[in-house]
Amino acid sequence: MAAKKTSAGKRRSASRSSLADKKAWAVDVCQKLKRLYPQAKCALDYQNPLQLLVATILSAQCTDVRVNMVTPCLFDRYPTAKDLAGADLSDLESIIRSTGFFRNKAKNIKACAQRLVDEFGGKVPRTMEDLLSLAGVARKTANVVLGNAFGVPGFVVDTHVGRLSRRLGFTRQNDPVKVEREVMELLPAEDWTLMSHLLISHGRATCQSRKPACDKCFFEADCPKIGIGHPATKQ
Repeated sequence: MAAKKTSAGKRRSASRSSLADKKAWAVDVCQKLKRLYPQAKCALDYQNPLQLLVATILSAQCTDVRVNMVTPCLFDRYPTAKDLAGADLSDLESIIRSTGFFRNKAKNIKACAQRLVDEFGGKVPRTMEDLLSLAGVARKTANVVLGNAFGVPGFVVDTHVGRLSRRLGFTRQNDPVKVEREVMELLPAEDWTLMSHLLISHGRATCQSRKPACDKCFFEADCPKIGIGHPATKQ
């Protein structure tokens, strides 16, 4: 049975070899995921761009649930970029300790806040270039902030998004930046931000890393299942 599914998967993947076919498949997946997860959104709690920026920095190698447990105290004590820039480093470390890698995260948050004060009037910038100039910020974090705080379309690639993008045949790339660019080419810009949330929702609920529930998946009949069932290429 597994061999038959693999062969069928190869045929489905081959049938979408053209860019036009891949675009049609990606759009179809996006539309179906919208119906499956109508409440999909950023799982981090925030009230303004600064809070989202800091929460996203904290989310590296940490669950959103844990970050949401830590940030109320953090933002209550240090509500502005100026406050964070002037924070005692050991106090920051103590507050965010449970998020992991707390020393490096605290150092980055303090340095990030200082640059916001020095270069951007204490405000979070609205461009990818400016966001990438901040300590602790890479493209993933910048896209989270741009898409969710400012409504600037961006495709966030975390482990769930990368895994599903490959399994669904949107890309063969492993590098997050290459995944981002290839998937963005398949979808209209207005769907980039939401598609990230949709894939994360589906990755958590069904298409998990170790034991994907293919038999319960809405896309089971059409998904090429790339990387599933082959130990050397499991995502």
